[in-house]
Amino acid sequence: MKKEDCYFLGKITRRHGLHGNVFLKLDTDQPEMYSKLDTVFVDINGLLVPFFITRQSWSKGETLIVSFKNSTEALVDQVVGKDVYLPLSGLPKLTGNKFYYHEVIGFEIREEDGKSCGIIESVNDQTGQHYFVLTLAGKQIVIPIIKDWIIELNREEKFLKMSLPEGLMDVFLVPSKKDE
Repeated sequence: MKKEDCYFLGKITRRHGLHGNVFLKLDTDQPEMYSKLDTVFVDINGLLVPFFITRQSWSKGETLIVSFKNSTEALVDQVVGKDVYLPLSGLPKLTGNKFYYHEVIGFEIREEDGKSCGIIESVNDQTGQHYFVLTLAGKQIVIPIIKDWIIELNREEKFLKMSLPEGLMDVFLVPSKKDE
């Protein structure tokens, strides 16, 4: 399994108890989708290694307590702190203006009048307000991901049309005038 064929599910944060269980902190806004995991892929030294789950239970919030098949102390030591992935093929297809963040990397963002705002280089979901990071004319631009602003998602032509507030693009593109 290659990393580009997978999506980030979460991170194994620490041990749980003495029986080889670990805490798996999920990075999702729909943790209920992962209540019956069979296999996960753990990034160990750049390789995705499959781990088979024998038991799982919810801890709190988006955290699972997971037990791996044939778990040993050495195995648990090796996976703590590692990133966990699942295959992209397991994700349900989204339609309309709904999208997965990894899906829109490389898409162009356009304003209502069709004017380009740049190409999505990454998505920051580590803050309370998630946002697109774009590049246009050699400058980095940040656009908040607000579903009411999204007018159209065109998967074939790879663009998002958005209704952006007046002046948002100017913050990044127009040089500021120095106060006298």
